[in-house]
Amino acid sequence: MLKHQDSAAIVAVTDMARAKDFYANTLGLDLVEGNDNVMQFQTGATTLVVYKSDFAGTNMANAVVWGVGDEIETIVADLRAKGVRFEHYPGMDYKDGIHSGGDFKMVWFKDPDGNILHLNNM
Repeated sequence: MLKHQDSAAIVAVTDMARAKDFYANTLGLDLVEGNDNVMQFQTGATTLVVYKSDFAGTNMANAVVWGVGDEIETIVADLRAKGVRFEHYPGMDYKDGIHSGGDFKMVWFKDPDGNILHLNNM
């Protein structure tokens, strides 16, 4: 039924101007279209929809994940240089902000509304 249909990630935010700055300038995503209530960013072969909501940041799980492959260390360093702070969770070891589980590397950070964003090397 849906296996041949495209999908997109969707994230709720409270301040569209602040979200536009973060997703376009900090993360480097291209704004495809947008208005005062909804924006669509290109991210690889998919899109990220950002919309205004009073419930922004209430999800306590990953909202968006990017598989960045071998670029994870470079991307983490670039984001850190732009002021992004990475999350650390109890019981996990980190090196330069990156958690490793065998060959699997991952980081978590939040957008200005507290939505949890995730990068991994898959």
